[in-house]
Amino acid sequence: MSETLGHAKKPVWWRSYNDIPLGDTVPFARSGNITVEFNDNEPDEYSGPSKSQRKRESTALQDLGTELVALSKERLAKIDMPERLREALLDAQRFTKHEARRRQMQYIGKIMRDIDSAPLRAAMDEINGVSEAANIRQHRLERLRTRVMEDEAVFSEIGRDYPGADMQHLRQLRRNALKEAEQGKPPRAFRELFRELRDLEGKTAAEDAAD
Repeated sequence: MSETLGHAKKPVWWRSYNDIPLGDTVPFARSGNITVEFNDNEPDEYSGPSKSQRKRESTALQDLGTELVALSKERLAKIDMPERLREALLDAQRFTKHEARRRQMQYIGKIMRDIDSAPLRAAMDEINGVSEAANIRQHRLERLRTRVMEDEAVFSEIGRDYPGADMQHLRQLRRNALKEAEQGKPPRAFRELFRELRDLEGKTAAEDAAD
Protein backbone atom coordinates (compact mmCIF):
# COMPACT_ATOMS: atom_id res chain seq x y z
CA MET A 1 0.00 0.00 0.00
CA SER A 2 1.30 3.54 -0.65
CA GLU A 3 0.33 7.18 -0.11
CA THR A 4 0.63 9.89 -2.81
CA LEU A 5 2.37 13.12 -1.78
CA GLY A 6 2.31 15.46 -4.81
CA HIS A 7 3.57 13.31 -7.68
CA ALA A 8 5.73 11.03 -5.58
CA LYS A 9 4.60 7.81 -3.97
CA LYS A 10 5.90 7.00 -0.52
CA PRO A 11 5.57 3.52 0.99
CA VAL A 12 3.61 3.27 4.22
CA TRP A 13 5.43 1.15 6.76
CA TRP A 14 3.32 -0.53 9.42
CA ARG A 15 4.61 -1.17 12.91
CA SER A 16 3.44 -4.78 12.86
CA TYR A 17 1.68 -7.25 10.60
CA ASN A 18 -1.49 -6.91 12.66
CA ASP A 19 -1.73 -3.17 11.94
CA ILE A 20 -2.22 -3.74 8.21
CA PRO A 21 -5.83 -3.41 6.94
CA LEU A 22 -7.21 -6.58 5.41
CA GLY A 23 -6.93 -6.73 1.64
CA ASP A 24 -3.99 -4.31 1.41
CA THR A 25 -0.85 -5.27 -0.53
CA VAL A 26 2.36 -4.20 1.15
CA PRO A 27 6.10 -4.53 0.35
CA PHE A 28 8.14 -6.84 2.52
CA ALA A 29 11.93 -7.18 2.36
CA ARG A 30 13.06 -10.42 0.65
CA SER A 31 9.44 -11.51 0.12
CA GLY A 32 8.15 -9.05 -2.42
CA ASN A 33 4.60 -7.74 -2.12
CA ILE A 34 2.21 -9.57 0.24
CA THR A 35 -1.59 -9.20 0.38
CA VAL A 36 -2.93 -9.40 3.93
CA GLU A 37 -5.77 -11.92 4.14
CA PHE A 38 -6.07 -12.18 7.94
CA ASN A 39 -4.46 -10.87 11.12
CA ASP A 40 -4.46 -11.62 14.79
CA ASN A 41 -6.69 -8.67 15.64
CA GLU A 42 -9.81 -10.54 14.57
CA PRO A 43 -12.03 -11.19 17.65
CA ASP A 44 -11.92 -14.71 19.01
CA GLU A 45 -15.05 -16.85 18.90
CA TYR A 46 -17.14 -16.92 22.12
CA SER A 47 -15.83 -19.74 24.28
CA GLY A 48 -18.42 -19.61 27.06
CA PRO A 49 -18.63 -17.74 30.36
CA SER A 50 -15.45 -16.63 32.07
CA LYS A 51 -14.08 -18.33 35.15
CA SER A 52 -15.17 -15.43 37.38
CA GLN A 53 -18.68 -15.50 35.90
CA ARG A 54 -18.97 -19.25 36.51
CA LYS A 55 -17.85 -18.69 40.09
CA ARG A 56 -20.50 -16.01 40.62
CA GLU A 57 -23.20 -18.25 39.20
CA SER A 58 -22.05 -21.15 41.38
CA THR A 59 -22.13 -18.97 44.50
CA ALA A 60 -25.62 -17.71 43.63
CA LEU A 61 -26.85 -21.30 43.28
CA GLN A 62 -25.29 -22.25 46.61
CA ASP A 63 -27.00 -19.30 48.30
CA LEU A 64 -30.32 -20.23 46.70
CA GLY A 65 -29.91 -23.84 47.86
CA THR A 66 -29.26 -22.63 51.42
CA GLU A 67 -32.42 -20.51 51.32
CA LEU A 68 -34.49 -23.45 50.09
CA VAL A 69 -33.17 -25.78 52.79
CA ALA A 70 -34.17 -23.22 55.43
CA LEU A 71 -37.83 -23.35 54.33
CA SER A 72 -40.41 -25.44 56.13
CA LYS A 73 -41.70 -28.63 54.54
CA GLU A 74 -45.01 -26.90 53.93
CA ARG A 75 -43.34 -24.06 52.05
CA LEU A 76 -41.27 -26.44 49.96
CA ALA A 77 -44.39 -28.39 49.04
CA LYS A 78 -45.87 -25.25 47.45
CA ILE A 79 -42.85 -24.59 45.19
CA ASP A 80 -42.75 -26.31 41.80
CA MET A 81 -39.44 -28.15 41.40
CA PRO A 82 -38.06 -31.52 40.24
CA GLU A 83 -38.80 -34.24 42.78
CA ARG A 84 -35.13 -35.24 43.08
CA LEU A 85 -34.32 -31.70 44.20
CA ARG A 86 -37.22 -31.66 46.67
CA GLU A 87 -36.05 -34.97 48.16
CA ALA A 88 -32.46 -33.70 48.39
CA LEU A 89 -33.62 -30.56 50.22
CA LEU A 90 -35.69 -32.60 52.70
CA ASP A 91 -32.73 -34.91 53.28
CA ALA A 92 -30.50 -31.92 54.00
CA GLN A 93 -32.97 -30.74 56.64
CA ARG A 94 -32.68 -34.08 58.41
CA PHE A 95 -28.88 -34.10 58.54
CA THR A 96 -27.41 -32.72 61.76
CA LYS A 97 -23.72 -33.53 61.33
CA HIS A 98 -21.76 -30.77 59.62
CA GLU A 99 -19.89 -32.99 57.15
CA ALA A 100 -23.00 -34.89 56.06
CA ARG A 101 -24.88 -31.64 55.55
CA ARG A 102 -21.97 -30.12 53.62
CA ARG A 103 -21.89 -33.06 51.20
CA GLN A 104 -25.64 -32.88 50.79
CA MET A 105 -25.46 -29.18 49.95
CA GLN A 106 -22.86 -29.98 47.30
CA TYR A 107 -25.24 -32.56 45.85
CA ILE A 108 -28.06 -30.00 45.86
CA GLY A 109 -25.80 -27.56 44.00
CA LYS A 110 -25.04 -30.21 41.41
CA ILE A 111 -28.75 -30.82 40.81
CA MET A 112 -29.46 -27.11 40.52
CA ARG A 113 -26.76 -26.65 37.87
CA ASP A 114 -28.72 -29.06 35.66
CA ILE A 115 -32.08 -27.28 35.95
CA ASP A 116 -33.52 -23.83 35.30
CA SER A 117 -33.14 -22.07 38.65
CA ALA A 118 -35.00 -18.89 37.63
CA PRO A 119 -38.46 -20.12 38.80
CA LEU A 120 -36.94 -21.13 42.14
CA ARG A 121 -35.34 -17.70 42.54
CA ALA A 122 -38.68 -16.05 41.70
CA ALA A 123 -40.46 -18.25 44.27
CA MET A 124 -37.95 -17.30 46.97
CA ASP A 125 -38.27 -13.62 46.08
CA GLU A 126 -42.03 -13.87 46.49
CA ILE A 127 -41.66 -15.63 49.84
CA ASN A 128 -39.29 -12.87 50.96
CA GLY A 129 -41.76 -10.27 49.75
CA VAL A 130 -39.36 -8.59 47.35
CA SER A 131 -40.87 -9.45 43.97
CA GLU A 132 -43.31 -7.42 41.93
CA ALA A 133 -45.76 -10.33 41.99
CA ALA A 134 -45.70 -10.35 45.79
CA ASN A 135 -46.31 -6.60 45.94
CA ILE A 136 -49.25 -6.84 43.55
CA ARG A 137 -50.74 -9.70 45.57
CA GLN A 138 -50.26 -7.76 48.82
CA HIS A 139 -52.11 -4.73 47.47
CA ARG A 140 -54.91 -6.87 46.02
CA LEU A 141 -55.54 -8.57 49.37
CA GLU A 142 -55.42 -5.26 51.22
CA ARG A 143 -58.08 -3.86 48.87
CA LEU A 144 -60.22 -6.96 49.40
CA ARG A 145 -59.96 -6.57 53.18
CA THR A 146 -60.96 -2.91 52.91
CA ARG A 147 -64.00 -3.82 50.83
CA VAL A 148 -65.01 -6.48 53.35
CA MET A 149 -64.77 -3.97 56.18
CA GLU A 150 -66.90 -1.46 54.24
CA ASP A 151 -69.56 -3.89 52.98
CA GLU A 152 -70.48 -7.29 54.41
CA ALA A 153 -72.03 -8.22 51.05
CA VAL A 154 -68.48 -8.78 49.71
CA PHE A 155 -68.52 -12.09 51.63
CA SER A 156 -70.71 -13.54 48.88
CA GLU A 157 -67.91 -12.81 46.42
CA ILE A 158 -65.37 -14.47 48.72
CA GLY A 159 -67.61 -17.53 49.12
CA ARG A 160 -67.79 -17.83 45.34
CA ASP A 161 -64.07 -17.41 44.71
CA TYR A 162 -62.93 -19.51 47.70
CA PRO A 163 -65.38 -22.39 48.21
CA GLY A 164 -63.40 -23.76 51.17
CA ALA A 165 -63.56 -20.53 53.15
CA ASP A 166 -64.86 -20.59 56.74
CA MET A 167 -67.38 -17.81 56.24
CA GLN A 168 -68.54 -17.82 59.85
CA HIS A 169 -64.99 -17.25 61.07
CA LEU A 170 -64.40 -14.47 58.53
CA ARG A 171 -67.62 -12.71 59.54
CA GLN A 172 -66.61 -12.91 63.20
CA LEU A 173 -63.21 -11.43 62.39
CA ARG A 174 -64.93 -8.56 60.61
CA ARG A 175 -67.17 -7.85 63.58
CA ASN A 176 -64.21 -7.95 65.96
CA ALA A 177 -62.17 -5.67 63.68
CA LEU A 178 -65.00 -3.12 63.57
CA LYS A 179 -65.32 -3.24 67.35
CA GLU A 180 -61.54 -2.77 67.74
CA ALA A 181 -61.68 0.31 65.51
CA GLU A 182 -64.62 1.77 67.47
CA GLN A 183 -62.87 1.22 70.81
CA GLY A 184 -59.43 2.28 69.62
CA LYS A 185 -57.88 -1.10 70.42
CA PRO A 186 -54.92 -2.69 68.59
CA PRO A 187 -56.09 -4.08 65.19
CA ARG A 188 -55.51 -7.77 65.98
CA ALA A 189 -58.66 -9.03 64.25
CA PHE A 190 -58.00 -6.64 61.35
CA ARG A 191 -54.58 -8.21 60.79
CA GLU A 192 -55.95 -11.73 61.29
CA LEU A 193 -58.56 -11.06 58.60
CA PHE A 194 -55.77 -10.24 56.15
CA ARG A 195 -53.89 -13.45 57.04
CA GLU A 196 -57.03 -15.51 56.51
CA LEU A 197 -57.62 -13.97 53.08
CA ARG A 198 -53.98 -14.51 52.17
CA ASP A 199 -54.12 -18.18 53.22
CA LEU A 200 -57.32 -18.70 51.24
CA GLU A 201 -55.71 -17.34 48.08
CA GLY A 202 -52.58 -19.44 48.67
CA LYS A 203 -54.57 -22.65 49.11
CA THR A 204 -56.60 -21.95 45.98
CA ALA A 205 -53.44 -21.27 43.95
CA ALA A 206 -51.87 -24.52 45.18
CA GLU A 207 -55.01 -26.49 44.28
CA ASP A 208 -55.11 -24.93 40.81
CA ALA A 209 -51.44 -25.83 40.28
CA ALA A 210 -52.11 -29.41 41.35
CA ASP A 211 -54.93 -29.70 38.80
